[in-house]
Amino acid sequence: APKGTGHIKAAGNYAASLLSSKKAKEQHFPIVLFLDPKTRTYVDEFTTSNFLAITKDGKYVTTLSESILPSVTNDSLMTVAQDLGMPAERRKVAAAELEDFAEVAACGTAVVVTPVGKIVYGNKVIDYGWTEIGPMLKKLYDEMTGIQYGERPDKHNWMVEC
Repeated sequence: APKGTGHIKAAGNYAASLLSSKKAKEQHFPIVLFLDPKTRTYVDEFTTSNFLAITKDGKYVTTLSESILPSVTNDSLMTVAQDLGMPAERRKVAAAELEDFAEVAACGTAVVVTPVGKIVYGNKVIDYGWTEIGPMLKKLYDEMTGIQYGERPDKHNWMVEC
């Protein structure tokens, strides 16, 4: 909620998503995509992960919101996108834009990138046509995990030896 604690890592923040997640699972949806708490017109984040999208012209877009927890993975993916020559921007993403994206994903520490095949928004089903990861998300995933596993150069000195 506005002036809430979503931007802070706190166990209590997950409680707010329990009911909506339960209802989503009952309808066979694996995850919830939340809209902003004030106007409910802008995308905020998924239940467990940050939102990212690839535009039809190849731009990496992620949400700008004071209600969500910043993601190191999302920030890293944005950097990797730029390294690959993809423009990247963090901005308010109107829910009405969801049908205009070429690819959509959830991103986070454990999964890096999880592609989203469909979004149900009200009575509308937005189908991205992917049963597997799309080509741009695949490039991002391969580059990011390649850096993590030491298979690709780490230009940003993210990896440290323990």
